[in-house]
Amino acid sequence: MKLSAAVLLALVAVQAAVLLAAVPSAQAGELQVGYYNKKCKGLENVVKWNVIKALKANRRTGAALIRLLFHDCFVRGCDGSVLLDASYDNPHPEKEAPVNIGLAAFDLLEEIKAAVEKRCPGVVSCSDLLIYAARDAASILSNGHVHFDVPAGRLDGFVSKAEEAQAELPDSAHDAQKLIDNFARKNFTVEELVILSGAHSIGQGHCSSFTGRLSEPANQITPAYRNLLNYKCPQGSNPTVDNNVRDEDYDVVARFMPGFVSRVRKIPDFLDNSYYHNNLAKIVTFHSDWTLLTHKEAFGHVKEYAENGTLWDEDFAESLVKLSELPMPAGSKGEIRKKCSVINHRLY
Repeated sequence: MKLSAAVLLALVAVQAAVLLAAVPSAQAGELQVGYYNKKCKGLENVVKWNVIKALKANRRTGAALIRLLFHDCFVRGCDGSVLLDASYDNPHPEKEAPVNIGLAAFDLLEEIKAAVEKRCPGVVSCSDLLIYAARDAASILSNGHVHFDVPAGRLDGFVSKAEEAQAELPDSAHDAQKLIDNFARKNFTVEELVILSGAHSIGQGHCSSFTGRLSEPANQITPAYRNLLNYKCPQGSNPTVDNNVRDEDYDVVARFMPGFVSRVRKIPDFLDNSYYHNNLAKIVTFHSDWTLLTHKEAFGHVKEYAENGTLWDEDFAESLVKLSELPMPAGSKGEIRKKCSVINHRLY
């Protein structure tokens, strides 16, 4: 079938628009604190208001935002790829990777994006919004002790693949050397691995993520805590369990660990250095947590942060900034998505 000249011109115009929308990705060196000061005044207040509202309704959402930041930036850099739904262009996105089980807070980010689009249409990327939201969540959950200025100016990527997420994200069953090698590929040190692991003072994990812990010996996990986990993870089910035993139900702790009940917190998901105390006591959920005690340098940092919570607050904030600056792959293109879950234009 022959196409008219008018139709051909229209097709060319559409292709040109797509090409103009896909611009080179912003690399870490181009990111700036205050990037949106003139481009979208009041942006950070909009994000913070929505995060505060969400955490008042469900404090667990804060942990979900911080986890999303890590799981986005560790795969293809901070490009919002973890936010994409399945589509023709991305039939199996990062969300579908087994290692990403339990990711949440996607609806909140869409709400924030919609509010920002009303204020400043086509200006702010979803990848930047995720980092602002995770920063605010960390600040709230730590009572202001973890805080940092966000270097911004990222673009949203077009590609999201479950197999990449599965290959690049650390696994909860990994031993120390595998974790160290995994983080080194992203230019993170052993110390930064230990620092970022401290985020396990908050949030929850599925039983399937720590199946091996349910039968590990007493030199790797305190038997009373192992019994508690077995109780929480009955055979044939896969519920979520608090990462931090201090957030567990009081009656459950009283039943299995009566000597620990004084440490159970009335407010869950408090972002602090309790993870390191728990790890030294071998009452952490994941094998990847306990295994840090088997590596000399990592063990030293676990002790260091158990002894100095203020230092961990500061170092955790710095590590989140470094994490947020991981760039998209060289040569990648990006855009400002209208919605965080879908790209603006078909790629093929």
